[in-house]
Amino acid sequence: MSDQPAIMEKAKKIPNPIDRHVGSRVRMRRVILGMSQEKLGEALGLTFQQVQKYEKGANRIGASRLQQISRTLDVPPAFFFEGAPSFESAPGGATPALGVAEEANSSYVADFLSTAEGLHLNMAFARIHDPKVRKRIIDLISVLAGDDAISEAPHPDKGEVSLEN
Repeated sequence: MSDQPAIMEKAKKIPNPIDRHVGSRVRMRRVILGMSQEKLGEALGLTFQQVQKYEKGANRIGASRLQQISRTLDVPPAFFFEGAPSFESAPGGATPALGVAEEANSSYVADFLSTAEGLHLNMAFARIHDPKVRKRIIDLISVLAGDDAISEAPHPDKGEVSLEN
């Protein structure tokens, strides 16, 4: 007997990278708006468990449902695809070659922003208007993270990296 059906069944349970990305963007927008999964589910006529599955990429979001979600979260449908992986895995599980501008770990930013901590940190950081203060926060986080290169971003006033006051 062949184990092919069992292997195929397992493969189906791995969420597609596009579905995961779209789901993480739904989650990110929902959290930005301060909306619970339950409230989004009510607006869509779904249970919060169904919303959870969409957000994890376990269930694909159809076109009409995506349109409904985009209206509810007040963003265009294209919002959910911003920064999405360019293409799916090649047949047989092979990883396709990356384009020149793509990074292998580019999804870590979307993954981080889809967490409550990442979203709150980003929103708080965006409210800091002084570029010098923002630069010092980046330097602090880089030191705490153990980065040797403190910051790759140029200093806002000098056009170069500087740790001076």
